[in-house]
Amino acid sequence: MGRGGVNPPDHPIKMRIIMILLTKLGGKEVLINERQIETAQETPDTVITMINGHTYIVTETIEEIMDKVVAFNKSTKKKTRLGD
Repeated sequence: MGRGGVNPPDHPIKMRIIMILLTKLGGKEVLINERQIETAQETPDTVITMINGHTYIVTETIEEIMDKVVAFNKSTKKKTRLGD
């Protein structure tokens, strides 16, 4: 899988995987499928609950997560328009 969660064009899996890179409290990075996020709360740490019930506590604020989702979606739309 390419950086940012999109499979390269020659990859056997042709679907695009929509994921954003976040940082867990311990400093480890984790890829989260933004389409599977059910809720996000700042408590003051940001707790993300997925639709399957799993939770992740991350260092990014809700605003930063939203910015990453918007930026990633813009980049994939641009690549699609350019024929990548």
